[in-house]
Amino acid sequence: MQQHIDAILRDLESDALDSPRAVEEYKNKYLGRKNGVVTHLFTRLKEASPEERRALGQRVNALKQAAEARLAEAEAALAGQAARTGAAGLDLTLPGRAPAPAGSLHPLSQTLEDIKGIFERLGFAVEEGPEIEDDWHNFSALNFPPDHPARDMQDTFFLEAPSAASEGVLLRTHTSPVQIRVMERQAPPVRVIVPGRVYRNEAISYKSFCLFHQVEGLYVDEGVTFADLKEIIHLFAAAVFGADVRMRFRPSFFPFTEPSAEVDIWGPNPALPEGGRWMEIMGCGMVDPNVLSAVGIDPERYTGYAFGMGVERITMLRYGIDDIRVLYENDVRFLEQF
Repeated sequence: MQQHIDAILRDLESDALDSPRAVEEYKNKYLGRKNGVVTHLFTRLKEASPEERRALGQRVNALKQAAEARLAEAEAALAGQAARTGAAGLDLTLPGRAPAPAGSLHPLSQTLEDIKGIFERLGFAVEEGPEIEDDWHNFSALNFPPDHPARDMQDTFFLEAPSAASEGVLLRTHTSPVQIRVMERQAPPVRVIVPGRVYRNEAISYKSFCLFHQVEGLYVDEGVTFADLKEIIHLFAAAVFGADVRMRFRPSFFPFTEPSAEVDIWGPNPALPEGGRWMEIMGCGMVDPNVLSAVGIDPERYTGYAFGMGVERITMLRYGIDDIRVLYENDVRFLEQF
């Protein structure tokens, strides 16, 4: 039995205690109530002769104390490790986990944040509003009478069809309704941009989708002119496409502005006969007096300009993307390029 005790002492001093699991196994192996090796030695003392029992008992007690001391030392060391790593209960013997690859903003989000930053530096506040709108804010207040043919340009998703009892509820077709809401609650001067998602019943193709993102701008005050509008758009285009950007204004029509224009930038392309082409980036114009009257602003005193652009269009021009659908497919191979 003496030799057995010596062998156990060598074992309990050599066992590795470098993890919570190893400590728990050590405790059960040597000091467990039923099957512990040291515990079992106490039950075997009765097998020894009376002359040997006293000395063996002292050796077994010393063995138990040695096991308990080693156990306490290992528990203290693990607790210190946990405190240093700041994660109590962390098993440092487990295989390491590879860090997850860093994510990035979607190209649409990058472009939208850049656009917002440009106009904020130019003194515009950012306003947001509901994507579910009523007919008044989406059409009528913006000089779209119910029978106006311009409504056909914005084929609409109605959630509640117009009726004698209701003017109808729809998914907004542009972010202009937020401009109406701002002017309803705030007297001029008004200087805001309105970013957000809009919806139209479009055939899905490489150049159109049933939803897209817009940023519209509005400035209303005394003495605002078309020259102010041209300057602010030129500053924006230079910030996005470079200081040497070439741009032009083409006459156009929008119910809520008069006069109205489309804005194009020149895209160099040696493969084309003319060495490039003009590409549309936004629409703009002076706020129609009917719109100002609809929200209680005196059009004889105040004038204003408005503009609107598709974030997808700007993104595609910035990054040379030729199919709008790839912006919504969530293909990691495409998105990780940005």
